[in-house]
Amino acid sequence: MNAGHGLIDAADGRAIPIEPIGAGTLSDRLERLGEAQRRWVRATGFAAEPGHFCLVPEPDGSVATVLLGVNGGDEADEKSSGTGNGTASSEMWDWAVLPTALPPGPYCASPGLAPARAAAAATGWALGAYRYDRYRKSERELARLVWPEACDRSAVARTADAIAMVRDLINAPAADMGPGELAGVALDLAARYGALSSLIVGDDLLAANYPGIHAVGRASIRPPRLIDLVWGEADRPRVTLVGKGVCFDTGGLDLKPSAAMKLMKKDMGGAAMVLGLARMIMDAHLPVRLRVLIPAVENSVSGNAMRPLDVITTRMGTTIEIGNTDAEGRVILADALCEAASEAPDLLIDCATLTGAARVALGPELPAVFSTDDALADMLLAQGRAHDDPLWRLPLWRPYRRLIDGKTADLTNAPDSPFAGAITAALFLSEFVTPVTAWIHIDTMAWNTAARPGRPEGGEASGLRALYALIGEKYRP
Repeated sequence: MNAGHGLIDAADGRAIPIEPIGAGTLSDRLERLGEAQRRWVRATGFAAEPGHFCLVPEPDGSVATVLLGVNGGDEADEKSSGTGNGTASSEMWDWAVLPTALPPGPYCASPGLAPARAAAAATGWALGAYRYDRYRKSERELARLVWPEACDRSAVARTADAIAMVRDLINAPAADMGPGELAGVALDLAARYGALSSLIVGDDLLAANYPGIHAVGRASIRPPRLIDLVWGEADRPRVTLVGKGVCFDTGGLDLKPSAAMKLMKKDMGGAAMVLGLARMIMDAHLPVRLRVLIPAVENSVSGNAMRPLDVITTRMGTTIEIGNTDAEGRVILADALCEAASEAPDLLIDCATLTGAARVALGPELPAVFSTDDALADMLLAQGRAHDDPLWRLPLWRPYRRLIDGKTADLTNAPDSPFAGAITAALFLSEFVTPVTAWIHIDTMAWNTAARPGRPEGGEASGLRALYALIGEKYRP
């Protein structure tokens, strides 16, 4: 756990206590304060609303304690047991307010928090302390929190480190996070956890029968590649993760307008997500055989760029008519998903910043979930609710399958119909995972359009905690 997360082992001097309280218990807490302190709290208008806080002074003017309004208050201790409780998890975002809002210095959580609430406090603090400072250092010192007594430090660090990694990867400018740099991060991660790794680069993709990945990425001076990591014992349940790694998307010859192109450094958000998820799985030593496949490309414009109405024969042998060169993500995923499904994994998850249609339907904060397995989808949504990391399921509506029929090929990557874009994209991907029954497709924004406590504007790992909880629940150590 690095110092940037704002969590420390101990304070050099006095650590100011922070007391999380709900609106229903505020009156009782005020009775335990001195008369002058009660008058002060009332004068500030503090009502223990979630995410609001009050610095309570000592007679000499120093800070005696911090009162923090939280969701559920003391009731959360009664409802929480271990981890994954919705009440405690929602409390996490209240703690996330504090690292940047409190005066610099050491703080500590009031003793006696249940493990779930202690973990929520530490996780919220770590996420609230996140800053992307690779190119501009912040001069403001953050407040620091002494590790709460009852929290599982390794679990908190695992979560915070993975989310910070995902955010850093998405926030990095495309000039510094191309297919090669993304592959370097993946190989470093593999080396750290003893995973096997391999790369197929450039024209070798054709020799290895990944024509879709090659076709999308060949126009860039930075060659396309397929990143492949394998970790865990061969006889364990097979979990395969596939992430869309479009490191920058111009739209290709169907060039995006400038406003739509501006944020396209985030189009590798799916790849960042699966790397973060893989990191959590390996760090926790979950008893699975993990495979990670990332087609990493840059969708550029040049003389050899794929053209509208070109036909590409995929790894599966299915042909794709290029209705629009800006619908490139599903083309590279077709090859990667075909390879993933060839092993018939017990669980296959892909993450992709795939469609604007999913954002129109659900907004930037709610990833869309598609699945061939109702029970599996229900489990994921339940974990999202439990961990305050929500997702929303959309249907794989089979009657719309006709919309992705090609005119000169088996499929089109861009239907003429303007409707149901997220669903038709998911149906397109489903064509390449036929042998797999347990498949989840996540269509995510991977970006916060506005800052909220613990969720700064920029790259985001929406759904990461829910996905990890799902895999941890299915495959317990």
